[in-house]
Amino acid sequence: MVRAGGPADGRGGARRGRRAGDRGGAAVSDRRVLVLAHTGRPIAVTVAEELVGLLQSSGLEVMMPAEEAAELAPGAQSLITPSDPADVLDGAELVVVLGGDGTILRAAEITRGTGVPLLGVNLGHVGFLAESERDDLAYTAQRIAARDYEVEERMTLEVAVFKDGVQVGAAWAINEASVEKVDRERMIEVVLEVDGRPVTEFGCDGVVLATPTGSTAYSFSAGGPVVWPEVEALLLTPLSAHALFARPLVVAPTSVPAVELVPGTPGRATLWCDGRRNMDLPEGARVEVRRSDTPVRLARLARPPFTDRLVAKFRLPVHGWRGASRD
Repeated sequence: MVRAGGPADGRGGARRGRRAGDRGGAAVSDRRVLVLAHTGRPIAVTVAEELVGLLQSSGLEVMMPAEEAAELAPGAQSLITPSDPADVLDGAELVVVLGGDGTILRAAEITRGTGVPLLGVNLGHVGFLAESERDDLAYTAQRIAARDYEVEERMTLEVAVFKDGVQVGAAWAINEASVEKVDRERMIEVVLEVDGRPVTEFGCDGVVLATPTGSTAYSFSAGGPVVWPEVEALLLTPLSAHALFARPLVVAPTSVPAVELVPGTPGRATLWCDGRRNMDLPEGARVEVRRSDTPVRLARLARPPFTDRLVAKFRLPVHGWRGASRD
């Protein structure tokens, strides 16, 4: 965890001057915040309009992609600097994301590797990656203006695809990489490997290879364990496996798990990363994942125990809890 400071290093740190006339009337500021919103949802448009006004009145220059800004009311549009399509961050010190985890994952594709943190305002159902809720918008804007937040780095995965020993694809993920069957009526046959040694072989609908962040996403839905974000580990979770030993596995962060498609079996497979980026896998392909050196940076307003976040997000029943006895 690090405290927020000045402009982030990397692509987002380079500032570019603009004349006031180039910004459609937006106030001049040496601090820029990029706002990304799922503008296909009316609630996201309403919240974006409110947030733009709050940030701009605090002396911040607010940027949005032109296609998203166009969905806002004219009054809000006049306060916005359209971001540069060639460099959407364009000197931003922070990215504020309005939506659910899917929208935050889209923002992570933009910020990863730039040093610019992102802060999610949850407009979805669960929103494990989000830091703030819609009802706290004014408070969130105040904390952003004061740079009163901490930055947390979350592990990501480097994903490599091989065919006959030759790498044919590469990707990354913050939640998970999943090898999944393509045809509904056919399973895929896979061999699981950890650190160069085989573990087991079975037919299945797929295998999820997840980070602790992704343990509450697809892996959780498939019956995988919930892993606290502070735990350094990688997860392997089979999907509907036909085998006696097909339990989720938790391995060291230095381990290299792999999934091999058994050659000569009929099922076709595809690789999905965070449910957003995919590639079809050739017969006999091998998918390896390892911890990446490039994390995603999340802005945090507070550090409540993950236990409390888990209970709140999943609305877990805890009414009978009495706590530790005290003298």
